[in-house]
Amino acid sequence: MKYYLVAGEASGDLHGANLMKALKLEDNETVFRYFGGDKMQAEGGDLVKHYADMAFMGFTEVVLNLRTIFKNLKKCKEDILSWAPDVLILIDFPGFNLKIAEFAKEHNIKVCYYISPKIWAWNQKRVLKIKKVVDHMFCILPFEVDFYKEWGMHVDYVGNPLLDEQAAFFPDLDFISNNALTNQKIIALLPGSRKQEIERLLPVMLSITDQFPDYQFAIAAAPTFDESYYHQFIGDKKISLLFNNTYNLLHHAHTAIVASGTATLETALFKVPQVVVYRGGTISIAIARMLVKIKFISLVNLIVNKKIVTELIQEDCNTKKVTDELQKIVEGAGRITMLKNYDELLLLMGKPGASEKTAKLIYQYSSTK
Repeated sequence: MKYYLVAGEASGDLHGANLMKALKLEDNETVFRYFGGDKMQAEGGDLVKHYADMAFMGFTEVVLNLRTIFKNLKKCKEDILSWAPDVLILIDFPGFNLKIAEFAKEHNIKVCYYISPKIWAWNQKRVLKIKKVVDHMFCILPFEVDFYKEWGMHVDYVGNPLLDEQAAFFPDLDFISNNALTNQKIIALLPGSRKQEIERLLPVMLSITDQFPDYQFAIAAAPTFDESYYHQFIGDKKISLLFNNTYNLLHHAHTAIVASGTATLETALFKVPQVVVYRGGTISIAIARMLVKIKFISLVNLIVNKKIVTELIQEDCNTKKVTDELQKIVEGAGRITMLKNYDELLLLMGKPGASEKTAKLIYQYSSTK
C-alpha cells in the first residue's frame, strides 16, 4: 500500500521512522512518501519537506511565520492529492496535521493519527473535530483512552514509542574516548531541536557550568544546526558538542538539564535525574497560562500525575534557580528520591512494542474497505 506520513518536528521524525520500519514488516508492498526528517529518510521512500522548515514554537512564533506555514500546508495538500495514498498517517504536530486531516477527509482519503494532540490540556472541544476528520486515533498515554471515551470516541492505546527506541539502542563502548570526554561525571544539556528554544534555553544552561567544576558538560546538539551555530553560545567554555548521540549521552550522563518536551521522558527512561526548563515568548506564555488547564508541563510529571521532576518555567528559568535545583539532584536525598519515582513511571509506561502494534492496526484498518 501507499503510505503518506506527515511529521513536523524531531520527535515525529523519530516515531515516524520506527513506524515505517514496522509497517515494512506488516506489508511487503509498502511505498512511502512524507514530510519528515533524516530518520524517516533512512527508512526509504521520498522526503518531500524536512521538518526543520516547519517547526515553529509558541503562539507568537506561529503568527510571525504564517506565510511559511500556509505555504507548507498548500504544498502538503497538493502533494497528497497528486500522489493519492491508500492511507494518510499524521504524527502529532496538531496545528498543521488537523488541517491536513480535514482536507484528506474531504477527498475520501483514510486518516490515521499516531500520537494524539494534547487536547486534554486545553480547548477540549477540539475532540469533536477529531471525531469528524480522523478515522483511527492511536494514543501513547494511558489516560488519553478514558478522555476520548468521555467524548464518545474509541481510540487505540498502543504504548509509548520511546520504549521501542530505547530497546533498540546499543551503547557505543567507545563513546567517551571517541568524543574526547574525560572520566568526570557528565551533566547533559538538552536544549531542544528548535531554533527558538535553543536560543532561549541554552544560554541559561551554560550560565551554570562554573558552579559545577567537578563535572563536565555536554550538549545534545540538533542535527539541523552546525557547530558554528552552537559555538556562538558556548564561546570559550570547555563544553562537548555531540551530534546524533543523545542516547549515548544519556546512557553515560549523571544528571541533566532538559528542555520541556519529549526529551524529558527520554531522560527519565534512562534514569538520569533532571531539571526541566522552558522559556517561551512573553505573549505566547501569557496566552498559554490563560488557556492551558494542566498542573505540569513535563511528560514525566503528567504521566505519573505528580511532581517527580522540577519544572522551571519562564522567569523561574534563571541561573540561580537552575543551579539550586541541579545541586539537589547531583548527589544526596533529592537524587535518590527522583530515581525511586522513576521506577513508578517505568511501571506505568509498560513494555516496548508501540510501533509494531500501531503498524498492525494501521495495516488492518487500511486493508478494510
